[in-house]
Amino acid sequence: MIKAMQKDEVRPGSVISAKLKDYYQLSKFTLSFTVVFSCVVCYLLVPGVSFDFISVLLLFVSGLLITGSANAINQATEKDTDAMMKRTASRPVASGRMSVDEAWTFAIVAGVIGIAIVGVWFNWLAAGVSAFSLFLYGFVYTPLKKVHSIAVLVGAVPGALPCLIGWVAGADAFTAGGWILFFLQFFWQFPHFWAIAWVSHSDYAKAGFKLLPAEGGPTRYAAVQAILYSVILIPIGLLPYFSGMSGIVSLVIVLLANLFMVFQCVRLFREMSVKAARRVMFSSYIYLPVVLLALLADKTVLILI
Repeated sequence: MIKAMQKDEVRPGSVISAKLKDYYQLSKFTLSFTVVFSCVVCYLLVPGVSFDFISVLLLFVSGLLITGSANAINQATEKDTDAMMKRTASRPVASGRMSVDEAWTFAIVAGVIGIAIVGVWFNWLAAGVSAFSLFLYGFVYTPLKKVHSIAVLVGAVPGALPCLIGWVAGADAFTAGGWILFFLQFFWQFPHFWAIAWVSHSDYAKAGFKLLPAEGGPTRYAAVQAILYSVILIPIGLLPYFSGMSGIVSLVIVLLANLFMVFQCVRLFREMSVKAARRVMFSSYIYLPVVLLALLADKTVLILI
């Protein structure tokens, strides 16, 4: 009997661990980290801005809070549809481990604190862009996913705004460099997200999401669109060099990365398979850090010279 009681005992540490894991999933930490990474790199790309540990840390933390807030709104709103899909059924709100009210409380608190940090430590212009990005993702893109595939276009805006937020946080103004980085990440998202939608099409269709550019699901038209947007990335990738943001080394690296993305999208068009879509998806995951770090490294070299 004593053994049975001990077996049923719930340890406080395990409860805290489980709750932290739920908040980790609620904020989609891995996705949030990727978003915040681009924000921090774009901040460091601003002319005259050098690495300062406190500033980078605060931008990183505030970015995680704001992005986590957007993801929490997404999960609180899509509780029922998440429960329908295999890949999202285990999320805390969808599975019932966390209430919708708790998710909303986290979203509000995290969003307010994150925006306040950006405004107080950096500037209120960047904080305003952060608030707009949070609103657009949580209250426009999220419900639009069930209405029309134009949701991907709308969602690409808050998806790319972290680049602009980082730039404005350092420059305190909307200047050309920020817009170049914004459009680089904006157009990158189309082949990236359509590859994900291709791989997870059956799950998305079950939940009623319309995320591919064609009604028929994974079609050649969708593959052509992926090629088109990856081709658009080529001239945009030249702009950091011609605007003086970075040097010739990053120009070559970015150009090669863009050509590689086009190549993978062309393979998707030729093969029309989930395997090919998965190649595009993983290539896009590699593309962004390679391009941003190349630009940052080249800027650093130019400053040292």
